[in-house]
Amino acid sequence: MVNDYTGDVSPGGAPDVRTLGDLTVTKVAVDPKMSNNCYLLHCATTDEVVLIDAAAEPERLLELVGDRSLTSIVTTHQHWDHHRALAAVKAAHPAALVVAGGPDADAIEQQTGVRVDRRVDAGDKVAVGPCDLVVVPIAGHTPGSICLLLDDRAVAPTPHLFTGDSLFPGGVGATFGDADAFAQLVSEVETKIFGRLPDETWFYPGHGGDGRLGDERPHLAEWRERGW
Repeated sequence: MVNDYTGDVSPGGAPDVRTLGDLTVTKVAVDPKMSNNCYLLHCATTDEVVLIDAAAEPERLLELVGDRSLTSIVTTHQHWDHHRALAAVKAAHPAALVVAGGPDADAIEQQTGVRVDRRVDAGDKVAVGPCDLVVVPIAGHTPGSICLLLDDRAVAPTPHLFTGDSLFPGGVGATFGDADAFAQLVSEVETKIFGRLPDETWFYPGHGGDGRLGDERPHLAEWRERGW
């Protein structure tokens, strides 16, 4: 079931909720300046929640979690705007595991003062009840950026991918003038995402609206050519 979800949210506005079988995805935008997306995945079977990017506004995120069991807090990469609420959310849910890509984990710990409990790499899984999010490392935007793939026919007929700042509708994430990092990012996105997943894959980025891989696939060469 996809209901009327659009993925169009704005800071201060209502969250948008997508129902995928027993799993719901709640998308909320925080911080009017940065407009970060945060995603809460809730399993109706176990009442467990996973939070992707505790970016800001911890009170709002904690309200969305409510009295349910927050099992993991995943940070997609080390940039400051994606983990400003991490310390407060972890303090409110001390049993929740803090998860991040291995190469970014030290920076996240230094910036937040929060220990990364799980340093994940390719193929590692983050459980949401009986469902699994599979870790897909995508280096380039940062060395340890990760995407999270939900590819379970029992939940949804097509894959769903949480991309952090590695992939957006219209292009890959910023590499801040670093040509080598850009080449790496485009190559990894092309190989690990477009080379692996079908056009019907819906993806959820760290800022702005969602996308579908089939809409972006024809533009890969254009992105490579323009250099951003």
